[in-house]
Amino acid sequence: MFRLINTLLLLLLLNPMSQAGTTLKIATLAPDGTNWMKEMRAAAKQIKQQTDGRVKIRFYPGGVMGNDSSVLRKIRIGQLHGGAITGGGLSSIYKDAQVYTLPFQFRNLQEVDAVRQVMDPQIIEGIKKQGYISFGLSEGGFAYLLSNSPVTSTENMKDLKIWIPEGDQVNASMFQELGISPVPLPLTDVLTGLQTGLIDTVASAPIGAIALQWHTRVSYLTQVPLAYLYATLVLKENAFNKLRQSDQSIVKQTLESAFDRIDRQNRTDNEQAMIVLKRQGVEFISPSTVQQQAWEAHAGKTLRKLSKESIFSEQMLNRMQSLIQQYRQIALTR
Repeated sequence: MFRLINTLLLLLLLNPMSQAGTTLKIATLAPDGTNWMKEMRAAAKQIKQQTDGRVKIRFYPGGVMGNDSSVLRKIRIGQLHGGAITGGGLSSIYKDAQVYTLPFQFRNLQEVDAVRQVMDPQIIEGIKKQGYISFGLSEGGFAYLLSNSPVTSTENMKDLKIWIPEGDQVNASMFQELGISPVPLPLTDVLTGLQTGLIDTVASAPIGAIALQWHTRVSYLTQVPLAYLYATLVLKENAFNKLRQSDQSIVKQTLESAFDRIDRQNRTDNEQAMIVLKRQGVEFISPSTVQQQAWEAHAGKTLRKLSKESIFSEQMLNRMQSLIQQYRQIALTR
């Protein structure tokens, strides 16, 4: 009898979360009602059903847990198990997670697709080495400058009060090199900043600008992709590993499928959001090809400098740029 009891106790100690229900606490900046949250809640429901209630997910949407850095801090201290984090936000745990978001690298989504099919697994593996499980990357879309005065050149930008996310060293350096003093703010303060005049220009994907109501405070959109945005849902690896293996498989497959759907749907949603912005009176501005090339050249120069300072690795930047150039060469022959 004592041997049986000891064996049962040992099994419980070795696999503590497999015998009782686990609630994974996950934060996101996405507001409730968005496609992202609908997909995530549907995935959570499916996980709960398929694990017979052993794994539940509780979401904290709309930025109630703070920005990316706040969410990552709460994950580290155990207050949260995971979060939906942007590529830029993830750079604090894996510096090369921001490589897609570097300014003026991609000219179109075909270039993005060519790069992502090669480099997504590398980014996911880099995140894993830092102790986090990613279930895939979901496209946020291209960020464009949205402003209250038309932006057609660098000179136009110098009088603007341009928002950048807190801790964004890359864009801070890029704008400062152009003689522009950006205004760093947490994402949750951007709308208030636009309303009060603290800022008058933001960089955002169309779906983000509409979801966060920023589009109600701007008049112009500059039709040059500033940066490619993405996000991923990460779970702390030690929390994920405490689930029984069969439940890990269910969580992984379900969330990966959800992220694949979100990735594809966001592209369609951004196309529709551009139409909505036009209908609501936002004027689309097209800078000259010469000006676009000047921005690209300036960004390239700044990024080389930052890679030497180890803000991100020169190897990852070279890899991405090589893939982009390969695609452009192929596209020219078509």
